[in-house]
Amino acid sequence: MILDPILDMFRGKAVTIPPLDGAFRPNTRLDDAPAFAELTEPDNLLVADGRVLASSGNAIYAIAVGVEPVVVEAFPSPVTALALSPSGELTVGLESGKLLIAGREVFLAAGIHCITALAYAEDGTLWLANGSAEFAPSQWAADLMKKGASGSLWKRDAAGGEFRKVAGDIAFPYGLHILGRDVLVSESWRHQLVRFDAATGSRSTALTHLPGYPARLSPAGDGGAWLTLFAPRNRLIEFVLQETHYRQDMIDQVPPAYWIAPALASNRSFLEPLQCGGIRTMGIHKPWSPSRSYGLVVRLDQNMQPQFSLHSRANGTRHGICSVAEKGGELYIASRGGDCVLAVDLASGGF
Repeated sequence: MILDPILDMFRGKAVTIPPLDGAFRPNTRLDDAPAFAELTEPDNLLVADGRVLASSGNAIYAIAVGVEPVVVEAFPSPVTALALSPSGELTVGLESGKLLIAGREVFLAAGIHCITALAYAEDGTLWLANGSAEFAPSQWAADLMKKGASGSLWKRDAAGGEFRKVAGDIAFPYGLHILGRDVLVSESWRHQLVRFDAATGSRSTALTHLPGYPARLSPAGDGGAWLTLFAPRNRLIEFVLQETHYRQDMIDQVPPAYWIAPALASNRSFLEPLQCGGIRTMGIHKPWSPSRSYGLVVRLDQNMQPQFSLHSRANGTRHGICSVAEKGGELYIASRGGDCVLAVDLASGGF
């Protein structure tokens, strides 16, 4: 209703979040999955030349079961995005705002300095998600707490040349998936997937009211897609986002690691904020308790609608899922909060 904002001043406003139900019904599949490789905060996953590549910090590693990860390439700044061109060129976005294609730095427009995702179309067009006009990729929590919506979508034609801005006013675009001539963008702070027309930049909502903050997207074998959600929505965090003065005082006075904000991992320090219900009782952390971190991967069909999901619940350890990659009937899942890459056999997973 158009009067709701006015009436809320007198009656109060309920803080609600979508339930984990239907295709999002909780399970323990991520915590039950075997660790394919141990790696500190693995972020981006990519399949190239038959190998599984994973970024961690300033380097890209080749990972395989039973062996130590091998450094493929190292950079002067943390890796924030990975993609492989149709011709096999490795494309890397860095925390510093630089973009490298086959090891060569590419000139970027002045508005690009927060590269969160990259994706190639079949014709070689390169799409780029710029998460924020104010913050670097690692400062995503500050962008959320300031209710940022300065993200943008860019593309570069296959023939080369400069990047062209396709759309702006995106609340932290974190993932890209090519849909024919269009591109699907995960808009984290608005908890939705948005489809953009490649020619005009016009947008339409593909999936909304997600129960968490969507991260990267990757193609599935049958034409669908995999969606990762790096943290859950939380009533306490949603409430804090409504309280402007409190939120600003928290930003000014509290270290970012202890903000009432989503996290890639939790329960590591007694200084972290707690929410009623999330406190251990009789030494037990309830799996359904409110949490700042969570592990969630969602399978989308060809219409980008959720079919099923894989979870690491509040009492689990495989949290902070930002990227997945499908290869040969297996799904590889990077858990930044669990410091590992998981492998799930899709054929025998009971999905």
